[in-house]
Amino acid sequence: MLRVPSSIQPGQFATLRIQRSDASQMTFVAYRSDVYPERNEVFFEEHAVIVVLEGEKKFSSPTQELHVRKGQILFFRRGCYSMNESIDANYRSLVFFVNEKMLKEFVSQHLTLFQPGTPGLPADPILTLNSSPAFTTFIQSLLPYFGAKTPFLNEMLRLKFQELLLHLLELDTSGQLRAVLLHIYQGQKTDLDYLMHTYLLKPLSMAELARLSGRSLSAFKRDFEDRFHTSPGQWIRRKRLEHAHFLLRNTAKNVSEVSMEIGYESVSHFIKAYKQQFGHTPKQTG
Repeated sequence: MLRVPSSIQPGQFATLRIQRSDASQMTFVAYRSDVYPERNEVFFEEHAVIVVLEGEKKFSSPTQELHVRKGQILFFRRGCYSMNESIDANYRSLVFFVNEKMLKEFVSQHLTLFQPGTPGLPADPILTLNSSPAFTTFIQSLLPYFGAKTPFLNEMLRLKFQELLLHLLELDTSGQLRAVLLHIYQGQKTDLDYLMHTYLLKPLSMAELARLSGRSLSAFKRDFEDRFHTSPGQWIRRKRLEHAHFLLRNTAKNVSEVSMEIGYESVSHFIKAYKQQFGHTPKQTG
């Protein structure tokens, strides 16, 4: 699984980064023009905006299958997604990573744009918007900053971050993006049942699951034990093995395939854990 933006390597993409007040850096925007060779599972560590500059591509979430073309804009809430291979070799995009702290600062500065009448949080994690001449001009104004040498680049990119969000709100005729941004600003927590069943088979760490839930790691573990009366690690192990049991009984997948699907890199470790839980080996499941 790719983790972005942390997996972006120097030279792999053209990137622009913003220096934050805590002395760390955030990737603001990355540009890519090559073709994905195959379907990829991607974990967006930050909320992200993808602007399709050329070509076509397919994206999917747990509830959506999207075919996007030039001129379309996608807003991804932080989480795991599938990106299919590009439909043609002309695919190019800009990917903006929306840092949550800066996003909350933006909303606090523009609260009048969000109230009253902001709709409820949309069910689908990917929102689609259509570009406009003004937004196209904004994107074109950003391209010269790649490789630019100016002592004011950081300040300019901070303004561009604000400008990006204002343009997106202007294009958000349904109000769904406003609902998402307000939800993030208010620090509302994700339902743990939904979170855990959505990401049960994804290779995510406890820290990543906690972040997806909108909680600190300690709060995530505490709330999890209050809800499920066990630790997250024990719950995930039991549920994955139950899923393995289902696959062995109801599909033609072999032990090795099932082991890999539920996240065990070692088949022998899977067999041992399975036997501990069910009292017999996977091959004895019928």
